[in-house]
Amino acid sequence: MRVLLTGHRGFIGRHLHAALEVRGEYVVTVDLKNGHDALDYFRTADVQYDLVIHCAAIVGGRASIDGSPLGVATNLALDAWYVRWLARTGTPRAVYFSSSAAYPVSLQQPGPIRRLVETDIDYEQPGRPDATYGLAKLTGEQLCQYAESEGTRMTILRPFSGYGTDQDDCYPFPAFIRRAKERQDPFEIWGDGSSTRDWIHIDDVVAATLAAVDAGVQGPVNLGTGRPTSFYELARLVTGAAGYSPEFKHLAAAPQGVHHRVCDPSRMLDFHLPRVTLEEGIARALEA
Repeated sequence: MRVLLTGHRGFIGRHLHAALEVRGEYVVTVDLKNGHDALDYFRTADVQYDLVIHCAAIVGGRASIDGSPLGVATNLALDAWYVRWLARTGTPRAVYFSSSAAYPVSLQQPGPIRRLVETDIDYEQPGRPDATYGLAKLTGEQLCQYAESEGTRMTILRPFSGYGTDQDDCYPFPAFIRRAKERQDPFEIWGDGSSTRDWIHIDDVVAATLAAVDAGVQGPVNLGTGRPTSFYELARLVTGAAGYSPEFKHLAAAPQGVHHRVCDPSRMLDFHLPRVTLEEGIARALEA
C-alpha cells in the first residue's frame, strides 16, 4: 500500500512508522519537525494514497492543554483541512486519531468510576469535552462524517493514556520514570493522587490501530485496557519497581485534569487484545 503518515516524529507517529515499515508498506511522511507542515500539505497537495494515518496534532500534556488553549485549538484548522483533503483526493481509507478528551467531563468526576463507552458521546448533544483539545477532537470526529459521505472509509480511534519508554517528559508516565530513576525522595505527584487513568502501552496502541485498519473497523473505538490506576498507585508501582520507598509529596496547585478517565474496551477487544501490562511497561521504561 501507499501510505501517508502525518506527525511521524511524534510519539504515536514514530512507532506507527516503524511498524508500517516492518510490514513492507510504502510510507510517505509529513511532520513539522522535518519542516513539512501537514496543514500546508492538506491545503495544497493532490496526491492520492491507499491509506492515510493522521497523527499530526498539537498536544503537549496536561500543562499544555490547560496552559495553552489557543495553541491546541490549532488542531481545529489542521483537522478541517485534513477532511477537506480526503474528500478532494478521493482517499479510500483513512485513520483519525481522536482522544479520550472528547468525552464529556461530566462523566469523569469524583465518585464511582464510570467506564466510558463510545456511545457516551452523542454528536447531537455531546456534552462539554475536556478543554479546547477535547473540543477540537470532538469536532474532528464529526468532520470525519463528511469524509465518509464523500466515500472515505474512516477509522476513528480514541486512545486513553498512551505511554511508553520514549515518551516526552511532559507526560505523567515518563516524568514518574525519570523521578524513580533519579530516586527522588520526596516523590512529587500532581494533585492528591486519587484521580485515575487507563494506561495503554504504545505497542498496543500501534497494534490496535493496524488491526482496526486490517479489519475495516470504522469506529469510533476506544483504545485502552479498562484498568483504572490512580496516580498514587502508579507512583507506588514505579518506585517499587525501582527498588525504593520514598515519601510522596502532593502538589495540590498543579494541573490535574478530570478525576477519572477509564474506558470500556469491549469494542477494541473484538479485534485486539492488549499484550503489555502496566507492570511490564514500567519495567521496560526503567531498564531503558
